[in-house]
Amino acid sequence: MDDAHRAFLDDLLSTASPSGFETAAQRVWTDYVSEFADRVETDAYGNAVAVHEGDPDAPTVAVTGHADEIGFMVRDVLDEGFLRISRVGGADRTVSKGQHVTVHADEPVQGVVGQTAIHLRDGDEEYEDVAGQFVDIGAADAAEARDHVEVGDPVTFSTGVRELVGDRIAARGVDNRAGVWAAAEGLRRATEAGVDATVYAVSTVQEEVGLQGARMVGADLDAVDAFVAVDVTHATDNPDVDRERRGPVELGGGPVIGRGSANHPVLVDLARDAAADAEVDVQIQAAGTRTGTDADAFYTARSGVPALTVSIPNRYMHTPVEVIDTGDLDAVADLLAAVVSAAGDAGGGAEPFAVEV
Repeated sequence: MDDAHRAFLDDLLSTASPSGFETAAQRVWTDYVSEFADRVETDAYGNAVAVHEGDPDAPTVAVTGHADEIGFMVRDVLDEGFLRISRVGGADRTVSKGQHVTVHADEPVQGVVGQTAIHLRDGDEEYEDVAGQFVDIGAADAAEARDHVEVGDPVTFSTGVRELVGDRIAARGVDNRAGVWAAAEGLRRATEAGVDATVYAVSTVQEEVGLQGARMVGADLDAVDAFVAVDVTHATDNPDVDRERRGPVELGGGPVIGRGSANHPVLVDLARDAAADAEVDVQIQAAGTRTGTDADAFYTARSGVPALTVSIPNRYMHTPVEVIDTGDLDAVADLLAAVVSAAGDAGGGAEPFAVEV
């Protein structure tokens, strides 16, 4: 990953985008893709679409990620000046206490999630639910707190991007700013390769609260013949994953292609063949019931739209210290470009994705 593309990734990861408050991150994304897309559009809720116009007789493929991250929201301001919070998406109560957070008010306000000192606790207490936790911004009372924040302000962890050994990084919200990075980069690489397919790169909103942005986009992009949803998936190669839950997904092992559920079998085969031709190592993951990604909304958006999940191995999902290998991420972008190129070479319309019954 060269410096310019890494700077784009760092910009995405450093820009807060809790579900429902994605505008700043979407602006980072649209500014980047506008340099090479034929056009860029947004809708009423902030879903962003960049388009490469290909051969009108070739298929149209959308490569997508979701821009939103999990977080919290100010639910109440207590008389003593502390803030009660609620979840935005699947925030994990076991990792929030004792963390630095930012309240995204009109001006950012720094705070901490209170954690009673071990000396004052009775043994190993159970983790308290998020609704019972509180943020301390240093205010002396409710009046002073309300001078800085109000109910409904979003809250995120304050962790930034950290370099680990080799090509690995740790950050919050890798799920799924890494995916929107890959969608943008997949579009750029496909554009530079002059693919025949028309390619939509999409950055959706509100995935973490029910795939809402994907439902909007799936209904709106009625010309799309196939969706490729990029998200993170669990890397199960760290020591605290139960052996029964360990799968074949490893950090550094390359993109993960899903099989089953929303994953259209013709698209699965096309992606595997494209990966082989492009010399991109891939991993395979079973999705027997659902994918848990925007693909679940895309493939049922109309009368059945071929969809595929391509995932980035990720350790410690939904924590402030998600870890990925940037080599995997780069390979995902290469795979997306190879998939849309192969789709464009396969023939006109949606025929390349038809299942023979």
